[in-house]
Amino acid sequence: MPRFRHPVLQPHRDDVLLAVSSLLAGLLLWSLGLHTQGSRLLLPGWATLVPLCTVSALELVRRSAPQFALAGGVLAVIGDQFTQGSLATVVIFADLVYAAVVYGTPRAARRIPITTGLVTLALTVGFLAWFRKPEALLIGMVAGLISFAPALTGSILRNHREAAVAARLRAEQTALLAEMDRAQAVTAERARMARELHDMVANHLSAIAIHSTAALSLDTPDASTRALSVIRENSVQGLAEMRRLIGLLRKSEGSGEPTAAPSLDGLDALLETSRASGTDSGLTFTLADDRPAGLRLPAPVELAAYRIVQESLTNALKHASPGPVAVRLSYADSTLHVTVTSTFGGGRAGPRAPGSGAGLVGMRERVSLLDGELEAGPVTLDDGTKTWQVRALLPAENENEELPT
Repeated sequence: MPRFRHPVLQPHRDDVLLAVSSLLAGLLLWSLGLHTQGSRLLLPGWATLVPLCTVSALELVRRSAPQFALAGGVLAVIGDQFTQGSLATVVIFADLVYAAVVYGTPRAARRIPITTGLVTLALTVGFLAWFRKPEALLIGMVAGLISFAPALTGSILRNHREAAVAARLRAEQTALLAEMDRAQAVTAERARMARELHDMVANHLSAIAIHSTAALSLDTPDASTRALSVIRENSVQGLAEMRRLIGLLRKSEGSGEPTAAPSLDGLDALLETSRASGTDSGLTFTLADDRPAGLRLPAPVELAAYRIVQESLTNALKHASPGPVAVRLSYADSTLHVTVTSTFGGGRAGPRAPGSGAGLVGMRERVSLLDGELEAGPVTLDDGTKTWQVRALLPAENENEELPT
């Protein structure tokens, strides 16, 4: 088991060195007969060593118990005035004042400089009023040098240390925030890439999976040829979309021409591809575009709407029952309304492709980035027909509208 080391019983190595060197210096001065005051008739000469040994011992706890060391030092200095006096005792006391400010509590660090300043001022005024001689000012200066000056020095050093610690903490927090921002940016970029990759390829791969399964189960040459044609068309389109995404990822900033993002103008072609893919599944696709003629919307809004329709059509190819798949677009109150409805429930002949739910997640993320709303789930019509409906509300300002003056 590790040994418990009490901070008072195990003083700092520097404090031990300081205590020993201070005691030896004081003993040297005493042996040479160097004192700060004259002889005292009531006390022997060795009495000077008592305050000296006391403050030297207190040096051992200058870090672990600075306020206790200062209180003991004050008593030792007062007692030193009744002996012949030692310069080492006074110097060690000054270090105890300094240590009490540097290593003491914040409250003590604030009060000690004020207290020592007031004591210095009081001694100066008191001795000047008592002796009525200019030399009395020297007593105040000495008191200031051994009390107020060390306390002020310790306060300045402590403030610098605290400022350095605060600066280091701010730098660490800034670095941490920067790393968090970088991680969030990487996560957001990965999510965006995942959405783009899924939206670009999922539709084509789903059609390929459905028709390849159908081609394997069909014996008629015409049906197999039709399924293979759809597979080839979706493969070519999927490769083109993949190349476009790879080009976006490899393109350096500012180089090359910007790549055009899909817009709502491409919905007709998207539905034609879906019609070709869903013929064997009994699905029919319709588009009702009720937007005003010549309406121009921001590119992010059109891209999100296109991807929502694309993903909804892909889900219909994979899961919808035979019946109509209706796409409706409208614009009102500066909001683009996108609704895709397909038949839900009932049997469906032919193969289906499995789904992972990533498409709905991607749609919700796209709508959330535009501060819009998305509803996706089963809806029962008035005639009892069960449908699956995707409804998105995308806030969008018409670029043709003039700003008010």
